[in-house]
Amino acid sequence: MSDENNTPRTRFGPQLPRAAWGAVVVGALWRSGVLAVDKWNKALLLNDSFYYSGQASQLARGVWFRELFVDQPGAEHGPLTSILMAPVSWMGHAVPWQRTVTVACGIATIVVVAMLARDLAGHRACIIAAWIAALYPNLWMNDGLVMSESVSTLLIAVLLWRLLRVRPTASGRAVVAIGAVAGLAALARSELIVLVGLSAVWLWATDRATSDDPTAEGRTVSRSLRRPALFVVGAGVVVLPWVAFNLSRFERPVYLTTNDGTTLMGTYCADSFYGPGTGTWSLNCITADPEYRADEEPSVRSARQRTLALTYASDHLRRLPVVVAARVGGTLDLYGVGNAVHQDVGEERYRWASWAGIGCWWIMAPLAVVGLLRIRRAQRWLLLLPVIGVAFTTVVFYGGHRIRSPLEVSVVVAVAVVVARFGGREEVAE
Repeated sequence: MSDENNTPRTRFGPQLPRAAWGAVVVGALWRSGVLAVDKWNKALLLNDSFYYSGQASQLARGVWFRELFVDQPGAEHGPLTSILMAPVSWMGHAVPWQRTVTVACGIATIVVVAMLARDLAGHRACIIAAWIAALYPNLWMNDGLVMSESVSTLLIAVLLWRLLRVRPTASGRAVVAIGAVAGLAALARSELIVLVGLSAVWLWATDRATSDDPTAEGRTVSRSLRRPALFVVGAGVVVLPWVAFNLSRFERPVYLTTNDGTTLMGTYCADSFYGPGTGTWSLNCITADPEYRADEEPSVRSARQRTLALTYASDHLRRLPVVVAARVGGTLDLYGVGNAVHQDVGEERYRWASWAGIGCWWIMAPLAVVGLLRIRRAQRWLLLLPVIGVAFTTVVFYGGHRIRSPLEVSVVVAVAVVVARFGGREEVAE
């Protein structure tokens, strides 16, 4: 329940408590310090960060989304992260400034998480959520990496916050704007397109619940579909230009990225179905591709890899339940923890911080479940939207910390709710 009546307002909206701003400052100092002391002059590892950095540098030079090493159209990942980094990528040594962009996103995420918790459960939850977001390793580890997690996490936090605040009487323009946020999230990480549909269903369900209220007048089925439709329109306005651009330049249809083939081939192969790597993604399966050619047109390669992956899956259906269980266990840090840490280190995260994040997760995940039970049903389902999206991605693709990152905002806020409740009487929606 919001405590807006007890919070002083400015022209920009309700203020955060001073203790929450203290958390923002500490989180900003920590992230900036890690960037300045350790990451500023650190070269990129050969992982997805290399692609994002190269794309941003190309955009700064006026080259629009081409592959880095061959003259082919490029859509290995969504465009938003590279677009955000492009303005600081025109100089010769751009990587430190690209890292600064994700650090800024991480700092902004602390603020938005605090506002989400404030509107959901009051001042105490706001302060607790801000401090958790500032110090939680599974959030700050991504800040300073030239990758998409910090960008997408910020957008998910904004999406949840604005959906929480939207009212049945909100203008169509406001709902379209919230849909645009969901569209931007999908352009940061393509699997987040699932959130567009899930959020639209949530809006429809909340409107239907309101229509069942005897005090509500004139509610009809068509009216309950109005806000979901406007939300989807807002997302479409953002996403469709990128889709149209892709459909115009590849040999095979490409919508959001060409990365689906690579991802599927790395998750439906011997290394990810059997042995210690069960449930993960295997680079060895990609590099062992006998038909790989550097100059192969990306959409053709993606379609071929997709076919190989689906063929492998159909040939090993009996193994699939074990693999899916391992994927879920990997996302929840209940299986293959060593593999998860190894993957984190390969993506430039600190080994000690990865282990610290796992320990925090083991404590926070059960508390988050309790926190979700302490809030109103509609709000509970709102926080569960990223959880459902992550569950879908995990089951279809693979498990791991990067896959789990979209739900970390919900975990932080839910933990803040329950800790605030334990700390004394708090105005929480029942």
